[in-house]
Amino acid sequence: MARKAKAESIEIGITAADRKAIVDGLARVLADTYTLYLKTHSFHWNVTGPMFKSLHELFMTQYTELWTSVDEIAERIRSLGHFAPGNYKAFAVLTQIKDEEDVPEATKMLRQLLKGHETVARTCREAFPAAEKAGDQPTMDLLTTRMQAHEKTAWMLRSLLA
Repeated sequence: MARKAKAESIEIGITAADRKAIVDGLARVLADTYTLYLKTHSFHWNVTGPMFKSLHELFMTQYTELWTSVDEIAERIRSLGHFAPGNYKAFAVLTQIKDEEDVPEATKMLRQLLKGHETVARTCREAFPAAEKAGDQPTMDLLTTRMQAHEKTAWMLRSLLA
């Protein structure tokens, strides 16, 4: 974000430069997570076919979990003294998840969500070294939790496609 938060100086044992590096990674995680949330919610609304009921419910579980995590990621960015990106333009620049302009059939939805969860897991993994270098245990914990959630969801989606 262009504007810096104006507040009292932050003395939490992490330098300003390290906090900036951590926030840069978290901003990408936030953008990927929010983009995946939107895609999952759209698929929840628009899924059709013989697996409608089970996928409709699965996608609701997934987008609800993603929505909760978006807040946790943004609040960690704020805790580190920066503003969290919070608009589509910023997310479009930061995300690695491709937007869906059409309504794919159910199996393609599952494949796209699988790729999305794997992408967010990789983005978390890429963000981890900055937090580790700075000894930022809360961010490392957050990223580890996010990796676990995305890897487990990817496994479940892969199992549906087998």
